[in-house]
Amino acid sequence: MGLALGLVAILLGLFGTTGAAAKEPTTAMRGMWIAGVENIDWPSKPGLSAAQQQDEYRELLDQAVANRLNAVFVQVRPTADAFWPSPHEPWSHWLTGQQGRDPGYDPLRFMVDEAHQRGLQFHAWFNPYRISMTDDPQALVPEHPARKHPEWTFAYGGKLYYDPGVPAAREFVTRAIMHAVENYDVDGVHLDDYFYPYPVEGQKVPDEKTFAEHGKGFDDIEDWRRHNVDQLVADLDARVHRAKPDAKFGVSPFGIWRNASSDPAGSDTKGLESYSAIYADTRKWVREGWVDYIAPQVYWQIGHPAADYAALIPWWSKTVSGTGVDLYIGQAAYRVGKEGWTDPGELSAHLALNSDYRGVKGDIYFSAKSLTTNAAEAMARVVKEHYSDR
Repeated sequence: MGLALGLVAILLGLFGTTGAAAKEPTTAMRGMWIAGVENIDWPSKPGLSAAQQQDEYRELLDQAVANRLNAVFVQVRPTADAFWPSPHEPWSHWLTGQQGRDPGYDPLRFMVDEAHQRGLQFHAWFNPYRISMTDDPQALVPEHPARKHPEWTFAYGGKLYYDPGVPAAREFVTRAIMHAVENYDVDGVHLDDYFYPYPVEGQKVPDEKTFAEHGKGFDDIEDWRRHNVDQLVADLDARVHRAKPDAKFGVSPFGIWRNASSDPAGSDTKGLESYSAIYADTRKWVREGWVDYIAPQVYWQIGHPAADYAALIPWWSKTVSGTGVDLYIGQAAYRVGKEGWTDPGELSAHLALNSDYRGVKGDIYFSAKSLTTNAAEAMARVVKEHYSDR
């Protein structure tokens, strides 16, 4: 029996095989974001029992497997809080309904283990600077670092943020993130698109005093802000790889770096620019090799008048060319059926277009809940037309 099996193995190795059994799992990224902030995806509401939370999460993972995905990007630090027992920040109120209340288990350890049991990569997703969805520091638990260090914070647009220009705040954020990286078997470390806050009409970011104190060497406050964000990204990249050489570090930025009207190197678009709106010089991060992958949120349909998907994909593909940085496309599953996304074939058309550009190494869908609700039909088409291999 053993000899016969060995002979079969040799013959298969020599002559190859045909059919599904011979196919290797895809190396392309097929990811899904699981958002915790405002209970977008998981848990579905605060205050569920540990067993209920765990059941919900298992259902999300089973859904990912059914859709032939291979990775989940799970938000574990939505608002300067934690989905694990952190020595730096309080338990998240998105878990228990009360900031600082222990959920009775270690969600991050549970989530990593459950993902790996299903053969899914687990990428821990962190929001770096957002402290609270309200601008009232008194809404935070008394021992919250933001209350102990109000000089690290500013209020803007009805929310509270750590000031990226304060070196001590930047170091604290990095340390808080690294605790999870160093203590859990995560496959990746993921930042979203929130650096400096998105602009609010009629309001200015209140960091003039911070600039006066820490902006030495910079004549322009906007250049200084970009430098601050650069430092966070470069430092996290170095620390993540020092702690876990095999882990992937990446960012999912807003889909437009700069418009060509602002910079000849920019894209043929007419939308908000991450470079000048939130001070995220995403093209620089790719060129400097500060990320292992970039996952721009190209959340517009093909033919969009201001931000055409068909214009942005070649631009991003060219941007990563020759850099060694992988390109994953953030797909707006949550928009299917709305805002011009009335064709359930739109998502599948995106992947068909991606296949024309060698730089594109996969996709990540926002977000989990959408794949069973408004985008269920669209995702079924994606699976049938693009993920039929395995």
